[in-house]
Amino acid sequence: MMNIDLEIFSPVHPISNPLFDEHDVKVFLKRDDLIHPIISGNKWRKLKYVLKTAQAQRKNHLVTFGGAYSNHLLATAAAAAKFGFKATGIVRGENVDNNTLFLCKLHGMELLFTDRESYRDKHALFSKYLGNNEQAFFIDEGGASAEGARGCSELVDELTEPYDHIFCACGTGTTAAGIINGLTKNQLKSRFNAVPVLKNGEFMREEINRFLTVPSDYDLHTDYHFGGYGKADDELTAFVKQFVAATGILIEPVYTGKMMYALYDLIRQEHFKRGSRILAIHSGGIWGLLGMKDRFKLGG
Repeated sequence: MMNIDLEIFSPVHPISNPLFDEHDVKVFLKRDDLIHPIISGNKWRKLKYVLKTAQAQRKNHLVTFGGAYSNHLLATAAAAAKFGFKATGIVRGENVDNNTLFLCKLHGMELLFTDRESYRDKHALFSKYLGNNEQAFFIDEGGASAEGARGCSELVDELTEPYDHIFCACGTGTTAAGIINGLTKNQLKSRFNAVPVLKNGEFMREEINRFLTVPSDYDLHTDYHFGGYGKADDELTAFVKQFVAATGILIEPVYTGKMMYALYDLIRQEHFKRGSRILAIHSGGIWGLLGMKDRFKLGG
C-alpha cells in the first residue's frame, strides 16, 4: 500500500454579490472541492486518519456504507484504488445502477445491497458479510469518527486570515466538530455556524458534541433542510443554478447548496454585523449533482 497522503490544494476565494455590498459583509469560500476530483472536500479530510489507522493495523480491505448516491462511497472507492486497498460498499436499498455506483465499481469497489431495516445495524452487516475476513476494516457511514473529526480540524490550520463567522453544511456532525476543534486549538474567535441538511436537525448538536475535544458554543441553523436529506425544491434548485452561473463554482443541492442558501438568506435578514467577514466551506461532494440532475430544467 502507498503512503496515505494527498497534497491539499484548497484556496480561499472571495465571492461577490450586490447583497453583500448592501449589507456590508465580505464572503469567502474555502474551496475544499479542489483537493481531488473525486476524494474531495470533507470526504478526504474524514478519510485521511481512518485510512492511516487501517494501514497501521495492517488491514487491506475497506468496508463502508451509504445510499445509492453516496459521495462517501465514491470517495472511499477512489481512495482505496489510489492507496492500494480493496473496497466493499454496503448500499442501503434495492439493487440499482446509477452514475455514482458505476464510478464506484469502475474504481474496483464491490457493492452489496441490503434492505433498509437491516441497514440500521451496520456492525451486524459488517459481521454478516465480512466478519471472518481478518483484513476487513469497518468505516462508518460518511466517515463519521473521531479520526474523521481530527482530519477536518486541519482545515483551520490552513487559514491565513481572520473571519468573524465560519459556515459549513452538516450531515453527520464530524466535519463541524473537527472545524470547531480546530478553532479551539488555534484559539480563534470565529463563530461557527452549522447548517444541517436533514429534517429536524436539532439532533445534530448531539452528533457534533460527541466529537468535540472540549465543550463549545456554536450556532445551528435548522430551517434550511428543504424537506430532508437529498430533498430540494424549485427555490433551492434555482438558487444553485444562479450561483453556479454567477460564480463558475459548482455546488449541489444536497450539502453546499443548502449551506450557501442559508448564508445568503441570513445576510438578507441582517443576521450579521456590518463589516463581518464570513468564510463558507465548500465541502466538495459535487458528484451529488448526478442524482438530482432531473430537478434542473436546463435549456438546450
